Amino acid sequence: MEALTKTNFSFPGQVGVYNGKVRDVYNINNQYMVMVVSDRISAFDVVLPKGIPYKGQVLNQIASSFLDATSDIVPNWKIATPDPMVTIGHFAEPFKVEMVIRGYLTGHAWREYKAGKRTLCGVSLPEGMREHQKFEKPIVTPTTKAAEGHDEDISKEEIIKQGIVSEADYILLEDYTIKLFERGTEMAGQQGLILVDTKYEFGKKEGKIYLIDEIHTPDSSRYFYKEGYESRFTAGEPQKQLSKEFVREWLINNNFQGKDGQTIPEMTPDFIDQVSERYIELFENITGEEFQKADNTDIIKRIEKNVLEFLKSV
Repeated sequence: MEALTKTNFSFPGQVGVYNGKVRDVYNINNQYMVMVVSDRISAFDVVLPKGIPYKGQVLNQIASSFLDATSDIVPNWKIATPDPMVTIGHFAEPFKVEMVIRGYLTGHAWREYKAGKRTLCGVSLPEGMREHQKFEKPIVTPTTKAAEGHDEDISKEEIIKQGIVSEADYILLEDYTIKLFERGTEMAGQQGLILVDTKYEFGKKEGKIYLIDEIHTPDSSRYFYKEGYESRFTAGEPQKQLSKEFVREWLINNNFQGKDGQTIPEMTPDFIDQVSERYIELFENITGEEFQKADNTDIIKRIEKNVLEFLKSV
C-alpha cells in the first residue's frame, strides 16, 4: 500500500507553500488554499518516519463532512474537495492560537493534573478528579501555535495581554469553539461515541472570522465509545477510544515522548497496518458510512490532475 509522505506541486498562480506536520498547503494568488492532507503522522510534535496508508483520505473526508455540518455556526474556509486527499478553500490569515476544548480530564490535561497542577491555561481544576472524568462543563484551554517545536499552553488573559488576539476577536473565537464542540458532541453521540476533546483553528479574511484547517478528525480530536464508558470509569479501567492516543501510548511504552536524546521506535509493517485500520475504523464509526479506499496506484499524479481540473473552473 502506497502512502503519501511528501508533495512538491507547482500549481498555476502558486505564490507559496506551507509544509505542516501532516498537511501541505499551497497558496494560490493569496486567494485560495489547496490543502493536501498527507499520510504523515505526528505525535509529541514529532513527525514519525513512515506514513500511514489512507490516513490522509480519512482525515480529509471527515473534516470535509464536519465543515459542511457546522457551516451554520461559523463560516468556514472550504470551497470544494476535488480529490479524496485535498480540500480547496479560501485563503485566510490564521490566528496564532489553537482553540482547544476539553469535556473530560484526559491526555495532556490528565498528565498535567497527575503531576500536581490544578490550573490549566488559567482554568482552575477541582481537587479529587480522576482520569477520564467528565468536567462539569467543557473547558477552553488554548495553546500558542508554534511554527516549530511544541505548542505551549496559554491563558485567555495572556493571549489578550500579549496582543496575540484582540479581546473582541477572542470572545468570538471562544463562543464559536463552545458551539462547535456542542455540535460535534451531539453528532458523535448519534454514532455511539463521546467527543472527549478537540481543537479548532481560525483565520481572518476581509475582517471576517473563518473556521480553517481540519475539524473533528482523529488527529485533532479524541473520541471514546459511549457504551461501557461509565463501567470502565467506575472500575478505573482505560477507556476504549478512537483517536491518535493509542499511537502516543505505543511511543511512551517504547520510551519516546519527543524529548531530546530519545529515539523513535521502529514502525513495523504490522504496526503501520494496525494504525491504518484504526483510522478507517474511526472514519466508519464517526460518519456511519463505509470507507471507500481511493486508488493509490499513483497518488501524486491523481492529486495533480484533480486539482488542476478544479483550478481551471475558478
